[in-house]
Amino acid sequence: MVKEYNKKAIILFSGGLDSTTVMALAKSAGYDLYAMSFDYTQRHIFELEAAKKIALAYG
Repeated sequence: MVKEYNKKAIILFSGGLDSTTVMALAKSAGYDLYAMSFDYTQRHIFELEAAKKIALAYG
């Protein structure tokens, strides 16, 4: 009997096209997603807000 494991993925997520595409591909492949973003105290706060909305949409 083969034991099945939950597939998990940590996505370094900016909210941009590349990381959103990776998130969509991982989700469609059946991975449980964990998005990780960083606030480096520059204009990035707008990207973090977009990343949060996208991550919530993917569950």
